[in-house]
Amino acid sequence: MINIAIVGTGAIARSHIEGYLAFPERCKIVALVDIYPQKAAETGKKFKLNAEIFSDYRDLLDRPDIHAVSICTPPYVHAPISIDFLKAGKHVLVEKPMASSLKECDEMLEAAATSNKLLSVVAQNRFRTPVMKLKHVLDTGLIGKIAHAQVDSFWWRGYSYYDLWWRGTWEKEGGGCTLNHAVHHIDMLQWMMGMPSEVSAMMSNTLHDNAEVEDLSIAIFRYENGSLSQITSSVVHHGENQQLIFQGEKARVSVPWKVKSSKSKENGFPLENPELEREIQTIYDQFPEVVYEGHQGQIDDFLTAVKRGTSLLIDGVQGRRTLELITAIYKSASLGQTVKLPLAKDDPFYTREGILANVQHFYEKKNSIENFKDNVITTGGKYE
Repeated sequence: MINIAIVGTGAIARSHIEGYLAFPERCKIVALVDIYPQKAAETGKKFKLNAEIFSDYRDLLDRPDIHAVSICTPPYVHAPISIDFLKAGKHVLVEKPMASSLKECDEMLEAAATSNKLLSVVAQNRFRTPVMKLKHVLDTGLIGKIAHAQVDSFWWRGYSYYDLWWRGTWEKEGGGCTLNHAVHHIDMLQWMMGMPSEVSAMMSNTLHDNAEVEDLSIAIFRYENGSLSQITSSVVHHGENQQLIFQGEKARVSVPWKVKSSKSKENGFPLENPELEREIQTIYDQFPEVVYEGHQGQIDDFLTAVKRGTSLLIDGVQGRRTLELITAIYKSASLGQTVKLPLAKDDPFYTREGILANVQHFYEKKNSIENFKDNVITTGGKYE
């Protein structure tokens, strides 16, 4: 039995708790930690957990009965809490974004390597059946060279969203929609296409003048082979429609799923290619359904790796790559220049202090409340 501690019992903790509770024969939640212990106690009662309540995660570091930890705190403390638990010999599943800077990512990776413990970064949307099927189709190479990818990370958040005490500041939230919403889609893009060589971006705060951070950004990635991708990150799009579209040499595929293929007439104009469409559709249909989706799927992957020593689908290295792309977007948008990758350790945007000193600030945070009464959130589409 793998004993689990949940650190941070805010809105996203529910997804972790429900994920672990789906595997009662494999794990047990034995501790809940929150700087507001009453909130942790209410969470434990709501889910009928027989768990101890703590206000300081450090009280668990020396507990031999704690085997693994889910970190669901605000982003600015992901790194120190993860590092402390890794050094204490605990496996760590940390919410996105992995950390506030690439320097912190590297420190987390070093702690995981030194302790020989697992570090997994939440990217639960990889564990969706349509996403897994799309990745499989891309891996077959049937669509040919990818020329262009379009990523729409569309979300909508009201003005009061940034009233929560840690949101809307570069220091505590670490960024706006690019970091905390589009992180899902940027992760999937780098998983499917690899890392680009250049990033050009712009960002703005269009509708939330109670936050320092952006509520809209648009970025273009350029790859070594000449391919381009464009990513729109937003919390101002009604409907929250989200999609990834890949235009290949021979066909177009996407989530939500759609396949379209053209071949050339003698004059270069398009001619439908139903044969290739049927072949790609068959490959898509034959790939098995995901047994456990979303957070539950990632927790299954995490528990399996803890128990059997297998590889994680999303480890710390994967989490760092995603953050490097987001950091490059912020650098490009803040300085008005194209950014070459990889980012070096002497880059001003490598450290948290450097980001805070150089990133574009939009407005001052106006309100600060400790907790919302409504704790129900949305965590992204199912891409169906």
